[in-house]
Amino acid sequence: MNLVKRVIKWARVKSPWILHFNSGACNACDIEIVAALTPRYDLERFGMLLKGTPRHADILVCSGPVNRQIEDRLKRIYDQMPEPKFVVAVGACASTGGVFKGCYNIRGGIGSTIPVSAYIPGCPASPKAIIDGVVKLLASLEE
Repeated sequence: MNLVKRVIKWARVKSPWILHFNSGACNACDIEIVAALTPRYDLERFGMLLKGTPRHADILVCSGPVNRQIEDRLKRIYDQMPEPKFVVAVGACASTGGVFKGCYNIRGGIGSTIPVSAYIPGCPASPKAIIDGVVKLLASLEE
């Protein structure tokens, strides 16, 4: 691997930018994701930075099940992200549809619409679990 590729890989692993997207959750996982970004849990110590646009994000952190209204928007956001891109499904609803599974408007978890790199279980997933899942995703990129 040449030097340029090694530097790009190092930068991607050491300072990923994340985008938070709620696809229809009950807000419990959203509160935990935002809590992980606060100084108490300090997600920024791993170099992660919350961005407001998919064009600058490396990791898409999703919460909630995918419904019919949000499905196209989720695909559009995923397509706007630069390669390589990663998706983290936070909570039971984002993983499988959770308590909303089987409802008339629910398509399923995030994986039913876009490819998911990591699943973080829980209802809601704790900030420690979210940080652990994202750090393990980043560790898998170093290999």
